[in-house]
Amino acid sequence: MRRGPSLPVQIAVHLGLLVFTLATLYPVLWVVKMALTPSQAFGMGASLVPTEITLQNFVDVVGTTDGAGWLFGRQLLNSVVVAGATSAVGLALSTTSAYALSRWDLPGQDRALSALLLTQMFPQVVMAIPLYILLDELGLIDSLMGLALVYASTTVPFCTWTLKGYFDTIPRELVAAARIDGASEWLAFRWVVLPLARPALAVTGLFAFMTAWNEFILAATFMGSPRSFTLPVVLQRYVSDYGTEWGHFAAGALLVSLPVLILFFALQRHFVEGLTAGSVKG
Repeated sequence: MRRGPSLPVQIAVHLGLLVFTLATLYPVLWVVKMALTPSQAFGMGASLVPTEITLQNFVDVVGTTDGAGWLFGRQLLNSVVVAGATSAVGLALSTTSAYALSRWDLPGQDRALSALLLTQMFPQVVMAIPLYILLDELGLIDSLMGLALVYASTTVPFCTWTLKGYFDTIPRELVAAARIDGASEWLAFRWVVLPLARPALAVTGLFAFMTAWNEFILAATFMGSPRSFTLPVVLQRYVSDYGTEWGHFAAGALLVSLPVLILFFALQRHFVEGLTAGSVKG
């Protein structure tokens, strides 16, 4: 019988993993320390334990108001609406297009896929000026709808490529069996293909959400009023020419990261189910 690694080897491996984990978590824990420190100065110490602990930075960030009401709540809602709309539009367009590219031999299909891939070669800042002109002509400057449409246009190509590759792995016989039972192409897609593609849908949906949630350059360019800002633009406001409010910035960064973490853990169950569940029951 094959023997496992010796005890010294196991200890060395676990120590190495522990060091790697601490090195990975150190920047995050350092941000937590700054968020819990009352001072707004940039802490240079390597220690992760703050000398004084306070939640005032979180209270200041969350409690931001203006003459019209709770400003931070409005900005949080802006990010949720834009990211949610981007995910919904991106998935709706990419699932149907990816399925068509996967199942049917369409004229110019290879060129269409190459064109989609080509769009991912250019950074978003290159498209800022033409997108600004388009939104200005449509009257969508400083509009959450316009920002969501811009984000969706950048996420659809990637999501289409991802879902197309996953749809290729789903046996065509399952769809054919549904068609024999009387289901239309749409019903077969809705009730057979989409449930099997749940892991890919979760991944692409999370990608689209994170892209819109974390994007800063286009949001800062297209949104002019503070009540239209998304959270990444809000964080930038703590950095000025005369100084940086590091405590508020760190607290805001943790608050901005929290919804993404919650969404990831909420979708983790779908990742596991999709990898372990079979397409048919025996």
